[in-house]
Amino acid sequence: MFNDFGADGGPAAKELAPKLDLTKAHLSSRLGVALPNIEVKQVVWAIVALKGLGGLLFVIGNIFGAYLLAFYLVVVTPILYDFYNYGPKDRQYSLLLTEFLQSIALLGALLFFIGMKNSTTSSKRNLKKRTPKPKAA
Repeated sequence: MFNDFGADGGPAAKELAPKLDLTKAHLSSRLGVALPNIEVKQVVWAIVALKGLGGLLFVIGNIFGAYLLAFYLVVVTPILYDFYNYGPKDRQYSLLLTEFLQSIALLGALLFFIGMKNSTTSSKRNLKKRTPKPKAA
């Protein structure tokens, strides 16, 4: 979906535009404040950048990549996979719900990775502090 970016954002922008408008209208009504206009092409570019940079950093083991991917999932998942706008008997409902739950599972895996990475770095710091020094005679 994000492979053919094009001058107008490509097919990703065409699919994302109505969902982004719906989310913007929902947030505006809930917050009581008019939200600024956001170009869909910029949102698609930000999604590609978050996934690309986050994925690259995650693969080389950098925890910042996991944070970028987690941020991406938290922000984009409710917008892209809006199963709650359909009834349970609609065909799109089950497809969107499946994708939504997969994204939630990926977020859980990223949070597990972040937790494991943080616990190993803190235990390494504690080991360095606890090394006994030889006593002088």
